[in-house]
Amino acid sequence: MMKLFFRSLCAGLVLSLVFSFFSFEASCREISDKVFRVHILANSDSYADQQLKLKVRDAVILKSEELLKDVNDKETAKKIVGENLDIFVQTASEVIRTEGFNYSVKASIKNIYFDTRDYEDVTMPVGFYDALQIKIGEAEGKNWWCVMYPSLCLFSAAEKN
Repeated sequence: MMKLFFRSLCAGLVLSLVFSFFSFEASCREISDKVFRVHILANSDSYADQQLKLKVRDAVILKSEELLKDVNDKETAKKIVGENLDIFVQTASEVIRTEGFNYSVKASIKNIYFDTRDYEDVTMPVGFYDALQIKIGEAEGKNWWCVMYPSLCLFSAAEKN
């Protein structure tokens, strides 16, 4: 009798964990389907390149706010960003030249794996997200990311990193 109870308890626990996992996975996928992120990779990990990345970040965020101010869904945001990749390259390139560097810039839309990220009261779960990816120069340095749509980047742009 005790063996049957123990087996039932274990089976219930396993089923509970399985259902929780699938519920969590569905919840993550639902969030991923509603947000569009931005991912910026620095040329290197040097102090100068990391500071340059942050200046590019600020300019890109301001440009995205301008382009996406009347957008009400992720797919529209993704489409507008895709149609304006050259503007993001130009924006980043201007910052880079102004700061005295001569790095190339590449911009594309990709589906990228992101770690969990907390934004004040919002947690973005780990997973794959559509994102504007901007690569500066060799793009071998530390990266920076946030949610471009709906915008969770504004407070980040004001940070002094």
